Amino acid sequence: RSFDEKHRYQTRSILTVPMISARDEVIGVIQLINRRRAGVLTLASTDDFAHNVITFDDESENYAAALSSQAGIALENALLYDEVKTLFEGFVHASVTAIESRDPTTSGHSERVARLTVGFARAADSAGGPALAPLSFTEDELKQIEFAALLHDFGKVGVRERVLVKANKLYEHDRALVLARFDFIRRTVEADASRDKIRYLLEQSREQAAEKLAAIDRDTEAKLRELDDFVAFILKANQPTVLEQGGFERIAEIAQRTFIDTSGAHRPYLTPEEATALQIGRGSLTVAEREEIQSHVTHTFNFLSQIPWSRTVRNVPIIAGAHHEKLDGSGYPRGLLAADIPAPARMMTISDIYDALTASDRPYKRAVPEDRALDIIRSEVDRGLLDADLFELFVDAEIYHLVRPRENA
Repeated sequence: RSFDEKHRYQTRSILTVPMISARDEVIGVIQLINRRRAGVLTLASTDDFAHNVITFDDESENYAAALSSQAGIALENALLYDEVKTLFEGFVHASVTAIESRDPTTSGHSERVARLTVGFARAADSAGGPALAPLSFTEDELKQIEFAALLHDFGKVGVRERVLVKANKLYEHDRALVLARFDFIRRTVEADASRDKIRYLLEQSREQAAEKLAAIDRDTEAKLRELDDFVAFILKANQPTVLEQGGFERIAEIAQRTFIDTSGAHRPYLTPEEATALQIGRGSLTVAEREEIQSHVTHTFNFLSQIPWSRTVRNVPIIAGAHHEKLDGSGYPRGLLAADIPAPARMMTISDIYDALTASDRPYKRAVPEDRALDIIRSEVDRGLLDADLFELFVDAEIYHLVRPRENA
């Protein structure tokens, strides 16, 4: 009645047929209303409804049953497609959660890079100019870009966690070991001084020993002060900042000093591995550790290549696996040249760098201001490493505000 009243209609005859899936489950209903007499095209007046609407017969029911059977299959396929799509998108987002759980300091990075890169692609799609005119993306291609951006760092699951989250040049347990070693050296210096004092007091008169004791105190104080200076410099050098002028040599000098351990063996103040780590010129990673971090791109490509992607998103591994490539071939892991780097990967590279520079949740570095971050990226563009036309679009269209809107906006 409510339907008739709302649409000013008259329901006189109804045929309702269930849509049954291949698993013999009712997944929908087809309902036919008001079977018309042959030749009647419309029902306009009250008389039309009264005289031209007839009852559905067995033949009508057979036709409706055949239709519902086909419709049931079509609906089931559509529901299955939606379920698979929802399942896959859930898998992608769960994978991102798995990545970021290994390195909580980068939480949100993949989502932000995806938002930037998809926004970038939409802007490129509507941009003018000869350089960007060829760039056009369908909704399926935008979904492909989104998946690639969300999963671009998935290969970090193949990187050792201690390397992945290394904040300073020395791992925390190595730093604690160095401090304990210098504490032992300090106690040894103090013990040696006490032993020498006792010997002089036993062997010489008080007047003769007094001068020796004073000399021992001065020498001990100088040694302890030097040790304190060594420790202070080591702790400063341990920070992931640029090593100061002469720092490399001073670390080498400290490493050459030795002490005698409890077994009587001579040990260096710093092991070769500790000295190498502290001599890192910039950042916190050794050459070997940096190579291990960079291997995450190869892990990403290999992992994503194992997934049977559908035709519409089959290039996800290629796009995600090229986000650290540079136009001049100096990037990694494959050293691709400009012509071989897909446009979505070039967009992702700019987005990835911007977010990494401006991220405020990294304990090992301060967030770079927006203007400074864009200047840094521009310097890479000027060196021929990043796409100049895409970067200009990134700036002109203010793509970067998709993740960090203006404070006064």
